[in-house]
Amino acid sequence: MKTISKISLLAVTVGLMISCSAPQPKDPMGLYAEVDKNASPNTLTDKEKENGWKLLFDGTTTAGWHGYNLKVFPDAWAIEDGCLTMNTTGSAESLDIVTDKIYRNFAISVDYKVTPGANSGVIFQIKEDTIYKFPYETGPEMQIIDDDGWPGKLEEWQESGANYAMYAAKTKAGKPVGEWNNLFLAVKDNKVTQILNSVVVVEYEKYSDEWTKLRNSGKWADYPDYGKYDEGHISLQNHGTKVWFRNIKLKEI
Repeated sequence: MKTISKISLLAVTVGLMISCSAPQPKDPMGLYAEVDKNASPNTLTDKEKENGWKLLFDGTTTAGWHGYNLKVFPDAWAIEDGCLTMNTTGSAESLDIVTDKIYRNFAISVDYKVTPGANSGVIFQIKEDTIYKFPYETGPEMQIIDDDGWPGKLEEWQESGANYAMYAAKTKAGKPVGEWNNLFLAVKDNKVTQILNSVVVVEYEKYSDEWTKLRNSGKWADYPDYGKYDEGHISLQNHGTKVWFRNIKLKEI
C-alpha cells in the first residue's frame, strides 16, 4: 500500500510539473502584445517568429492572395510603397482579395491608412463559391472607414472598428486620414475580439442569443449564409476607395 501511495504521489507531482511548464493559451491582449509595433514594415522579429507569427504579405509580391472566386490576383489591386492597395475608383465594391489558405482559430494584425472618404474592412470566415458575389455574404467584417470624412451619416455599427452591421465599437479609436491604424482580430472557437489601436472595441460570442438576434435582423436577414461558416478565407475589402495595407501578420491559435 505504501508503494502504491508513493507511485500515486509521484504521478500527481509529475502531472502538476508538466501542467505548470506547458505554455498556457494567451488571451487576445496577450496575443496583441506579441506583435512588435516598432518592427520594420512587412518583417517579423525573431521573437514574433518564435511565438508562431507568419507574414501574409512581404511588401513586394502578392503571393498567398487571390481575387475572390478567382484563381489569379486581380489587376484592380496593386503594390505601392510596400503596401497592398486598390487602383479602382468610385463607390462600388470591386474584386476583394482573399487569402489562399483557410483559417479557423487565429489572430491577425493589419496596419492600414485611409484616404478621404475611404471605406473598407477585413472580412473573415469567408466561403468561396460562385453562388456568392462578395465575401461579406458569408463572413463577418471588422470595419475600416474614414469616420470624419464619410459623405453622410454613419450608423454606430458602420464606424471604424465595428463588427459591421452587428456590433458597434465600444469607443471611437480610429485615427484620422493619413495616419497608420493597427487593426487586430482574434478568433478562438466562437469568441471574437476586435482591437483597434490597442483598444478593445468589440467582443462577442458567435451563436449566443444576442448574436443570433442581431444576425437575424437588420441587413443580414437578407443574407441567409452570413455567419454560417466557422472557418474560411480572410479578405481585404475593395469598396472602390483607396486604403493602404501593410504589416499583415497572422498566428494560428
